[in-house]
Amino acid sequence: MPETTILSTSNLNLWYHQKHALQNVSMKIPRNMVTALIGPSGCGKSTLLRCFNRLNDLIGHVKITGEITLDKENIHSPTTDVVVLRKKVGMVFQKPNPFPKSIYDNIAYGPRVHGMHVKAELDSLVEQSLRHAALWDEVKDRLDDSALGLSGGQQQRLCIARTLAVGPEVILMDEPCSALDPIATAKIENLIELLKRDYTVVIVTHNMQQAARVSDYTGFMYLGKLIECGKTVQIFEHPDEELTENYITGRFG
Repeated sequence: MPETTILSTSNLNLWYHQKHALQNVSMKIPRNMVTALIGPSGCGKSTLLRCFNRLNDLIGHVKITGEITLDKENIHSPTTDVVVLRKKVGMVFQKPNPFPKSIYDNIAYGPRVHGMHVKAELDSLVEQSLRHAALWDEVKDRLDDSALGLSGGQQQRLCIARTLAVGPEVILMDEPCSALDPIATAKIENLIELLKRDYTVVIVTHNMQQAARVSDYTGFMYLGKLIECGKTVQIFEHPDEELTENYITGRFG
């Protein structure tokens, strides 16, 4: 089956005050694939990620030009409902950020906000979300316990389950393993592989080995520009740009 594009940018530029943080970024993100964004610190990876669900709107003095589309719809259109956009494009942050509530209420929070209040439906959705996040078997007997009592890796999978509970199409992950140990990292990486059956995943990572392991496509960014983007095997083994090769082989960055 041919790959279809779910998210795309065209000549995307972003300024924080006078800083030109993203410069003419044009890329396509294929549906039901994992796309990794790599590059040195400060190159614009996380800024680009936050463009996809308009989290940059929450920061003052930001100017954006160009176009971003989700399912061929311009996300900056005046008719775009940002709440609905962020339901479709969920975000998992660098450090686990569970709410100071029970495990159950962490997962049920989003669906309740969107109008689901029937307990049987919530029960089913909580279980389904935790199963999809590979956490159900570890927490099913303590759903009323505080989420803050979970380990770091479990908290991050809980945050993924919380994102899944509102039915996204795309899951953005901003260095989701940087605060985790190797065992917890392996569980998250295995989970990412499972998630792409039903979702599109875009992950920012400093860890090039992780990008090579988990992603189908990779974009290399440097100083606010997308230097190149393509299938991960090609980017890592036969990059078109010398800058990409220098970064991947450790000559800078």
